[in-house]
Amino acid sequence: MKKLIAALIATTALAAPALAEDNTISEFRIGLLGGENAQDRLNNNECLRAKTEELLGVPTKLFAPADYNGVIQGLLGGTIDMAWLGASGYAKTYLSDPEAVEPILVKVNNDGGYGYYSIGFARKDSGITSIEDLKDKTFGFGDPNSTSGFLIPSIEIPEVTGATMTSGDYFGEVKFTGGHEQTIVAVNNGDIDAGVSWADGLGEWEDGFNSGALRRAVDAGLVDMNDLVKIWQSKPIPEGPIVLRKALPEDVKVKFTALMASLPSMDPDCAYGVLSGEAKGVQPIGHDAYEVIIEARKLKSN
Repeated sequence: MKKLIAALIATTALAAPALAEDNTISEFRIGLLGGENAQDRLNNNECLRAKTEELLGVPTKLFAPADYNGVIQGLLGGTIDMAWLGASGYAKTYLSDPEAVEPILVKVNNDGGYGYYSIGFARKDSGITSIEDLKDKTFGFGDPNSTSGFLIPSIEIPEVTGATMTSGDYFGEVKFTGGHEQTIVAVNNGDIDAGVSWADGLGEWEDGFNSGALRRAVDAGLVDMNDLVKIWQSKPIPEGPIVLRKALPEDVKVKFTALMASLPSMDPDCAYGVLSGEAKGVQPIGHDAYEVIIEARKLKSN
């Protein structure tokens, strides 16, 4: 990681003078995916906003749209410059316009991998212990553009049930809650029978694992994991990429990439908020890592 950071900083020093005069930006805009309430998203990323503003020397703004598509459309329309997308969100962005964004970094878990899981869960006192127990019951999903919150479950769960995800086919109702936090709260409150969210699968269930939406909910005091039980877990999913708009000046891309790469060592508390919990750091990632997810989205759209 230290070598990567040094290389990025060195590249920044070389690139910036060549582009500063002719290719500049007047502001930098960071998009924050839905999945938890907007104020928490803004609070968790304020430190990144401030550091980016200081580094780039231009006003830097945070945008927290109500759903995933708000960030995706912002990237496509050029009104958002950077976002941490899920793999499915990146796939949709790429399929809409291959030249819109480029992946630069991916979060690395404490075990050195960059996979995570879609986790199905229910209240412990519901008596539900498996997907099979959900027949004719209400199953909640976060956002249609979420990888763990819908895409992967919609592919893998029918392999268990032998039925489609259409309401009334196997589950009584398949319901979109609006995001990961909303799903967790809805299950905890008994508004839906079960739901799915995301986690790195590391650490303890009681903590909501080391990172992910469940950990966020525990940290926020929204849920006691002892009241919930895991009923399903997906195969490993590639963590989504941190992306930048391709049209940004190269010096801006290099400077921001260096900032993100150094964030865990420079400011661990800030990195905890930005990366949704405990993480080893980030590492470079490219488009090739998401080709399987892109193909999955193609199949779902047919």
